[in-house]
Amino acid sequence: MVTARDDEPGRSPVRFGGPFFDDLRKGQMFHSPSLTLTDGLAAAHQAVLGDRLRLPLDRVLATAVTGGPLAHPGLVTDVAIGQSTVVTHRVRANLFYRGLRFHRFARIGDTLTTRTEVVGLKPNRNRDDRPPTGLAVLRMTTTDQHEQTVLDFHRCAMLPRRSGTGEGDPGTADQPDDPASFGHEPRSTWSVPDDWDLTAYPALVPGTDEGAPTAGTVLRSGADVVSSAPELARLTLNLAEVHHDHRAAGGRRLVYGGHTIGLALAQATRMLPSMLTVLGWQSCDHTGPVYEGDTVSSDVIIGESTRLDGGGAALELRSLVRAHRSDGDVDVLDWAYTVLMPS
Repeated sequence: MVTARDDEPGRSPVRFGGPFFDDLRKGQMFHSPSLTLTDGLAAAHQAVLGDRLRLPLDRVLATAVTGGPLAHPGLVTDVAIGQSTVVTHRVRANLFYRGLRFHRFARIGDTLTTRTEVVGLKPNRNRDDRPPTGLAVLRMTTTDQHEQTVLDFHRCAMLPRRSGTGEGDPGTADQPDDPASFGHEPRSTWSVPDDWDLTAYPALVPGTDEGAPTAGTVLRSGADVVSSAPELARLTLNLAEVHHDHRAAGGRRLVYGGHTIGLALAQATRMLPSMLTVLGWQSCDHTGPVYEGDTVSSDVIIGESTRLDGGGAALELRSLVRAHRSDGDVDVLDWAYTVLMPS
């Protein structure tokens, strides 16, 4: 989107950038380039996050259990979020993700396409200590090359406004929307895909049928350094300036939120090595900024486990992530999600 021209003598360059909050209307649709999931893409993603989820790492195991080379669920969500940043090029912060569910599990070789719809708008109250902003609630629907739905979820992004005139700004509704009202879908009924054979998993990976810890158990991870932040953003088509340009981020680049989520999942897979995949996210709140060079660790709270038809169990987890810095520790992520366990 062309947004301005520099006031220079002679030829004036056209300044490119994504929409401001004022440019958005409810019902607007945005489309990004599709992306094919390749072995190279998967390897680069795994190199940044160090995840130990067995099915995406082991093609023999994945073929026996799922019928083909399974893509990592974190790679799929990162690509979907990255594709949605055509709307959030100028984002100041991402507040939350809600109601993410895998409708099918993508394989290496699949091509993902994400449609991003503006479903809610709310201007923030003007403050003397920051430029005017507004909250945009977006719904992302990701499909594969067969037009089958892979993901469907909401996110809430804070975008700059062109002016500080409040609720009268162009693009806002007469009655501003409440971002907190979006993405609270009815409690999901989880299931194992019909073409998966979970009996093959313990046969090929002995010792993985012991089940999860009891509900209420808290597992504390080791720590991981946050590195290769702009590389992960580029890899997943993430255009948000704050992840690439320190000037847009107020002097220090912000790490893409999916990077923090990915490290939290990697930590969970080390503590729950029998985990097969992620089924969905109930909520994901970014409670503080993360910067490259931070060291992050997590507490994983074990929740309810539900036996599924077709074998396996849906296990509810909550990861509370902290960043450890020279000036102290700070909470940065509160993520509630459900994973598939073999029993």
